[in-house]
Amino acid sequence: MSTWVSINLLTFQLVDIQVGYSAPTQSAIREDLQLSLSEYSMFGSILTIGAMVGALTSGQIADFIGRKGAMVLSSLFCIAGWLTVYLSKGALSLDIGRVFTGYGCGIFSYVVPIFIAEIAPKNLRGGLTTVNQLMIVLGSSVAFLIGSIVTWRTLALTGLIPCVLLLLGLFFVPESPRWLAKMGRQKEFEVAMRRLRGKDVDITEEVTEIQDYIETLHALPKAGVLDLFQRKYIRSLIIGVGLMILQQFGGINGIGFYVSETFIAAGCSGKTGTIAYACVQVPITLLGALLIDISGRRPLIMISATGTFLGCFFTGMSFFLKSHDLLLEWAPMLAVSGVLIYIGSFAIGMGPVPWVMMSEIFPINVKGAAGSFVTLICWFGAWAVSYTFNFLMNWSSAGTFFFYSGVSAITVLFVAKFVPETKERTLEEIQASINM
Repeated sequence: MSTWVSINLLTFQLVDIQVGYSAPTQSAIREDLQLSLSEYSMFGSILTIGAMVGALTSGQIADFIGRKGAMVLSSLFCIAGWLTVYLSKGALSLDIGRVFTGYGCGIFSYVVPIFIAEIAPKNLRGGLTTVNQLMIVLGSSVAFLIGSIVTWRTLALTGLIPCVLLLLGLFFVPESPRWLAKMGRQKEFEVAMRRLRGKDVDITEEVTEIQDYIETLHALPKAGVLDLFQRKYIRSLIIGVGLMILQQFGGINGIGFYVSETFIAAGCSGKTGTIAYACVQVPITLLGALLIDISGRRPLIMISATGTFLGCFFTGMSFFLKSHDLLLEWAPMLAVSGVLIYIGSFAIGMGPVPWVMMSEIFPINVKGAAGSFVTLICWFGAWAVSYTFNFLMNWSSAGTFFFYSGVSAITVLFVAKFVPETKERTLEEIQASINM
């Protein structure tokens, strides 16, 4: 089975509607279940609480039962969560279901990029890892579009489809060869490499390189979270944590979770704006997947952060003009343009690239601990942004978006100063260069 088919079977699970579910359903759920703004903000953001718990356990689970086993477990949690949301009669059951789906999502967000990076050839690794982000974007876009047509309970049921398809697809996908080699399962390691690379491809050099690296790692003690703060890992940790913090505090989950209400607040049609938002994400993310192994990681993320800065600045200006009764005929158009520029720019780089780099910059002996820690930081940022977004908008809509634009500006400076280029280098070469 080709690597491309393996990747598509794997990442199709993320065409579920975890992240995009709350955006088109806010008004309907609040009206149907009589939820207050605070209760709905909790529902919208509590996904990230479950994801944080999933992130804490993701590395250990993926190391203990393998990358495939971790994805099976995650799918089962997501199925349980969507059924709970569908059957909900009040805020508590909604929140429980959302926590379950969040837990599954937290494990997925760690294990999928790691798995793809470990099975992909170096010249395709960036693009194939970005396919994961494309599937996330496709899933949220599908949620936006379907959510404008069907009820919120029916929308919850659609979340079951990709989970079931993933469980079926995993029967045809080999386990990570690097994990098999690490566990000493030599025969399965070679079989997996052959399935991924093809029968007629000479895998001798790659197999030898992986085995030599694994032998070196076996001589090292097993690392925990506290070990990440050792001098030899600290640069990788700064890069991984820094990118995730900047990705989240740039506002993506606040804007994405409540995009319909944002357009309405700006004086636009919530449904029209949400559909436009959904349609922009997919082609731009696909473009990013094509560019990441051509342009490199650093240029793509810097261009992306510049675009998110402009998008948030334009949106903030629209709210500023509206609050001061200036150029009122231009304010809605400026808001829509700003949000679409923001989401398009995020999709091309800030969305996928930090996850690609997280899968590349940590050596395999600390990947479990590092991946869990960085993913935890990411989901904590997602919770903070998604929970506070409605309250910040009530405080100052313009100020909220100007703050997000400032974070994007800091991102450009951070990448220029700290982030290395990893394009077309093996995982082993990346570790060697970072720890020189």
